Amino acid sequence: MARNGADILVDTLMAFGVDTIFGLPGDGINGIMEAIRQRQGRIRFIQVRHEESAAFAAVGHAKLTGRLGCCLATTGPGGTHLLTGLYDAKLDRAPVIAITGAPYHDLIDSFTQQDVDHSKVFMDVAVYSARLMGARHVENAVSLACRHALGHRGVAHLSVPVDVQEEPEEAETASDRNVKNHVSLARAEDIRCAPPDEIARAAEVLNAGSKVAILAGQGALSAVDELKRTAEILGAPIIKALLGKGLLADDDPLTTGGIGLLGTRASQEVMEACDALLIVGSTFPYIEYYPKPDQARGVQIDRDPTRIGLRFPVEVGLAGDARQTLAALNEKLEEKADRSFLQEAQRWAREWRDLLRTSVEEARTPMPPGRIVRDLGDRLDENAIVVFDSGHNTGLMARYVNAKAGQSYVGSGLSASMACGIPYAVAAALAFPGRQVVAIMGDGGLSMLMGELATIARYRLPIKLLVLNNGTLGQIKWEQMLFLGNREYECDLTPIDFVKVAEGCGIKGWRVEDPADSAAVVEAALAHDGPALIEAVIDTHEPLLPPKRNEKYVENMEKALREGTPGADEIRERLATEPLRTMWEG
Repeated sequence: MARNGADILVDTLMAFGVDTIFGLPGDGINGIMEAIRQRQGRIRFIQVRHEESAAFAAVGHAKLTGRLGCCLATTGPGGTHLLTGLYDAKLDRAPVIAITGAPYHDLIDSFTQQDVDHSKVFMDVAVYSARLMGARHVENAVSLACRHALGHRGVAHLSVPVDVQEEPEEAETASDRNVKNHVSLARAEDIRCAPPDEIARAAEVLNAGSKVAILAGQGALSAVDELKRTAEILGAPIIKALLGKGLLADDDPLTTGGIGLLGTRASQEVMEACDALLIVGSTFPYIEYYPKPDQARGVQIDRDPTRIGLRFPVEVGLAGDARQTLAALNEKLEEKADRSFLQEAQRWAREWRDLLRTSVEEARTPMPPGRIVRDLGDRLDENAIVVFDSGHNTGLMARYVNAKAGQSYVGSGLSASMACGIPYAVAAALAFPGRQVVAIMGDGGLSMLMGELATIARYRLPIKLLVLNNGTLGQIKWEQMLFLGNREYECDLTPIDFVKVAEGCGIKGWRVEDPADSAAVVEAALAHDGPALIEAVIDTHEPLLPPKRNEKYVENMEKALREGTPGADEIRERLATEPLRTMWEG
């Protein structure tokens, strides 16, 4: 059967495992849309309301499934709208291929309609970016783009002129060297183990430590059993970077939970006390939360050798697959008889969890921000997929949702991009139709891509949304005060009735203000047969603080309050209550 450029493009994507394409139709991609239409049943197109959402959804798909995510956008602004989501893929190492339209091949760079050279625009975000030159070029370039995205765990991009999409394969004369059918569509896995001599060196460093800590991120998600074995041998508490929240249950005796501004006090205590650190599949960016460089010896495992030693001066770097490398390392490790460091970390972790759970019981309105997040977390399915947006809501999720073994957690890591919540949730619900999908977001992030509520309704996805409404860009508000000592400025948001917006899109909505109603509303929303949204009005005066006192932050906050930050008296009142008092004073 004769094929055109668009047919070859879609067939090649399918050969590399693409089964879902997220995008928005446009006149610069009509040929590709027709090729997808003709293959319904084998590949599906999911229509979003903004191309940024298409990119985020493709990233969410890639992160959750491990397979190639795909997004499609038209010429000019359609393609440039993808960039925010694609940078999320670049920074978090998610394999995504982005397809964009381009003007007629012989009108490119002539200031024609929507004449943006995407192949140049995408050069920074992509590990591979190319403009297709004709139907005979398509299979070569598309297969190479897919291999780059999968092999380098990053973004590949292809710009496809509108006439190349329609060009019949036989209508173009191939060059002498472009032998027909010379391209292989066979897929290959990049699974490597670090060299044995380096593994032996790493074992020497860890065996010599008396207080070993482990920092693990998303790169360890495929190696949970091996990671737990490492921790058991070494008596080492596991600290979880944000994207590694789903590695272990938060109450597992081997973990102290998260790290950093959004983390636990126990994790910070472990980092401050350890004399050896093993980093597995993490590039947690906040260097100030690592051990001091002269305090602890270090070993790092990462599939990307360029990430070794990026945050901490490790002595040994092991470039390879986390599962295979940890399995080999475990054979060289010596079991530590002294378990006192792990036992002390377990005590710290229990005390922190108890503090958080009891402190949100306070019966006040607006409710403590962690109350409804805790109530939601307690009622999630054992295999729920939890999506989190970026902002104040991220910290609340990280601290108050008690992760269970078997649950999955996904969000924007190094990019920390707002508005990823709904697109990620859409991808999750489509990829795993039998699992509960819950998205936690703030009022700022939701309002950025609020049109995607219509996408949820369009595809009848039973996603449950928790919107934490504090009427402000919460994380930025507290950073203005804590980081610089400035008064809060221009963070307050114009109110939106999110329940009405949801209902206007065909989604059942609840609004809750009284903490006494929190659990019942959560139960009703989770039990609802279809998509549901909870708008929770939470206290806008409760700061997001690091788990331990930071003298610089204390001085800056006092300065900001003295200089007239709105709500200063209320903020001072909150600082005198738990859990803030422990974080602020201790």
